[in-house]
Amino acid sequence: MKTSVKYAIIPVAGFGTRMLPLSKSVPKELLPLGNRPAIHYVVEEAIAAGIKHIVLVGHAQKSAIENYFDLNAELDTQLRQKGKDGLADSLNWLPEDVSISMIRQGKPLGLGHAVLAAQPIIGDSDFAVLLPDVVLNPFTTDMSQDNLAFMLNEFTASNHSQILVNEVADSDVHKYGIAKLKSFEDLNQIQPNSKASFGVAGFVEKPDLADAPSKLAVVGRYVFSNRIFDYLADTKPSVGGEIQLTDAIDALISTDGVNVTTMRGDSFDAGDMSSYMRAFIYFAEQQLNNETAAS
Repeated sequence: MKTSVKYAIIPVAGFGTRMLPLSKSVPKELLPLGNRPAIHYVVEEAIAAGIKHIVLVGHAQKSAIENYFDLNAELDTQLRQKGKDGLADSLNWLPEDVSISMIRQGKPLGLGHAVLAAQPIIGDSDFAVLLPDVVLNPFTTDMSQDNLAFMLNEFTASNHSQILVNEVADSDVHKYGIAKLKSFEDLNQIQPNSKASFGVAGFVEKPDLADAPSKLAVVGRYVFSNRIFDYLADTKPSVGGEIQLTDAIDALISTDGVNVTTMRGDSFDAGDMSSYMRAFIYFAEQQLNNETAAS
């Protein structure tokens, strides 16, 4: 099925305090995983799933991210004059029918506010949200069929907003927002590494294991009906004085219904130092192996 959703929001306004001192002068989204910045893989994922317009929500100190996706005319010219056309082409890899825009969040009022800040570009369209800290493994899944792509197709078919979840270990349940499914039968039907979509009754933020309704944790990929903007506009600041995306999701569940989609493959937290270092080694090894196999 061809998705009807063509917009994606990537919030990049965070200062990346978990990644200091690396992120002091370099945006955390541009820190490398192997030979490419982390956000490169997130944008590739969106494009593979059928997204045509990506909206980066940032602030004044994140212009380097926008520059990364723009054409550097001087560099392009120098490389081609030196006969390095292949390298020049690899730097300008965005398809011609894909555009990237950047809009400023203005005030650091949380994820919900960052999503709402993109409304002037999104307009009345439905859209996806991809958190750049979460990098799905591109070496073990088909990005044109799995995860975000599957969510987009499910949304197009059902018109129910979709939230990606993955089962986590007992010891990690307290770190995440945990899904409460509408039916225990749905919970029992979930198979490891499968693609499925189920109705969700709500989410419990960072519960103790004994109080958790499941072990299905929110991963960082969303597909929303445009109606979420109405709820975000009415959402009052709560924890930390921020507009919480989860509050708007709860409102959307009560009126429109929302589904959770199970993740295939694995993911990396590129915004946490220890997870980032493991991810860097993994991506570098995979790229070296691919280069060796191709030579």
